[in-house]
Amino acid sequence: MQAPSSAGPLTGLRVIEMAGIGPCPLAGMLLADHGADVLVIERPGAPVLDTGTGLDRGKRRLCLDLKNPDGLAEARRLIEGADAVIEGFRPGVMERLGLGPETFSASHPRLVYGRVTGWGQSGPLAQAAGHDINYVALTGVLSVASRAGAAPSIPATLIGDMGGGAMLLAFGLMAALWAAQHSGRGQVVDAAMVDGVGLLSSLLRSLRAAGRWSDAPAQNFFLHGSPFYDCFECADGRFVSLGALEPAFYAELLQRLGLTDVDPAAQHDHRQWPVLRERVAARIREKTRDEWCALMEGTNVCFAPVLTLAEAPLHPHAQARGSFVQDAAGHWHPAAAPRFQPL
Repeated sequence: MQAPSSAGPLTGLRVIEMAGIGPCPLAGMLLADHGADVLVIERPGAPVLDTGTGLDRGKRRLCLDLKNPDGLAEARRLIEGADAVIEGFRPGVMERLGLGPETFSASHPRLVYGRVTGWGQSGPLAQAAGHDINYVALTGVLSVASRAGAAPSIPATLIGDMGGGAMLLAFGLMAALWAAQHSGRGQVVDAAMVDGVGLLSSLLRSLRAAGRWSDAPAQNFFLHGSPFYDCFECADGRFVSLGALEPAFYAELLQRLGLTDVDPAAQHDHRQWPVLRERVAARIREKTRDEWCALMEGTNVCFAPVLTLAEAPLHPHAQARGSFVQDAAGHWHPAAAPRFQPL
């Protein structure tokens, strides 16, 4: 598997990651991918959920028994020599271990202490169990992942755990590190997934406030009721995605589908959507996914095939960009992102 760049923009940054699952390991990998020295402290015994080693890229690992005085002392020493620590336990766990942020307030005032949880460090749900789907539900965001007459459905772990959790933890950590450079004081970063998902919904709420968002799936092109923004089944049982939002792109879609009798100016008349959607679906079912790729991929239709996890790394665009890398066992993993180039 590709190792992080030793000359990345975070070279020299030292981070202690407390071993766990979900967003904290991804945030640690983001830092390591860009040059940070990330040391994972794990405790004896197998994790409750084994998520593999795919999020260990570029990290070092050390097993310490934190119930043993020597192991605990070593963990404290390592944290005091780091710029930041990140952890994803329920509130109070690190305090009970003797490794909470107050432990280091006097000995290491510049330390940035990153904490990612589902519900946050405070509030009536802080100690409740939860998972990605629950955090997304509470923010109102799950309700927008729906089809008329069907229960909401979302991709596993991406929105709450990784988007609202890992990405906001990494951003908060870097913001606090920047502040510490100027003030000499670290901060505790409280990255709650439920807060992060709410923040990610800012555009949707802005559209709603402007009167440009309908909660009714039958009237909202984002909610799978339109003929121009959804996934459609092909002749071979595979799927393609269409996202022709802009008028020019929609007009090109109609032209490439051979629906020349449809008025492009009526694109947002949702009363016409059910009939036109059936026509689009019927036309897509006439060809295989690969045949539609040959006709539409790379055009202004806003088109992409729906690829499986196995297929995605082999797509020509992913291959050209090196978007995925292989580990020693031949398994594909996403490459480091974003990329940096000198000015």
